[in-house]
Amino acid sequence: MKAEDIMTTPVATIRGSATVAEATQKLKEQGLRALIVEKRHPEDAYGIVTETDIVCKVAAYGADPKTTKVYEIMTKPCVVVNPELQVEYVARLFAQTRIHCAPVIRGELLGVVTVEDILHRGDFVERPKAPLLEEQLQAALANARRLSAEKSPDSAAAWDIVEEIQAELSHQRAQKPPADYFAEYCAENPDAPEARVYDS
Repeated sequence: MKAEDIMTTPVATIRGSATVAEATQKLKEQGLRALIVEKRHPEDAYGIVTETDIVCKVAAYGADPKTTKVYEIMTKPCVVVNPELQVEYVARLFAQTRIHCAPVIRGELLGVVTVEDILHRGDFVERPKAPLLEEQLQAALANARRLSAEKSPDSAAAWDIVEEIQAELSHQRAQKPPADYFAEYCAENPDAPEARVYDS
């Protein structure tokens, strides 16, 4: 699944010149945790104002929400998501940046994706990526071993695929790859290094 598959539309937006009181009212009425701050002109960046911004930057200091403007407390530019980005990468982006919401943009504002969207609309429970990658890795490894044994000119590309899948799987698990399968194959087959020679 991709960000565009789980994003929420239409997007609740607000002007940077609006007051925090107006933003708070909009958040309450629509049951939201964040509002996307509209661009002032086509080349401008989008911003975001969250309930945390309001609580930590206004309420915590006793500032007047009726006179404090959204642009004074918003984050701009904000982290944005490409609609083609796979959901697990959106989740990883949220984990690394400690955000809960991001606008989905391809030239224009298409939607917004939140942690709630990932939790309720994502397919990570039904289709976790790590087991699928493990299956792909084993199939690619068998194919690379077969092509190398046949001394096929395609063996180099096959080992590249093994390494790509292995790297992605390790990245998913946040660990170093447990083994270098090509090195293991070479240890078993001393003449194997020629299997990694590319045709020019």
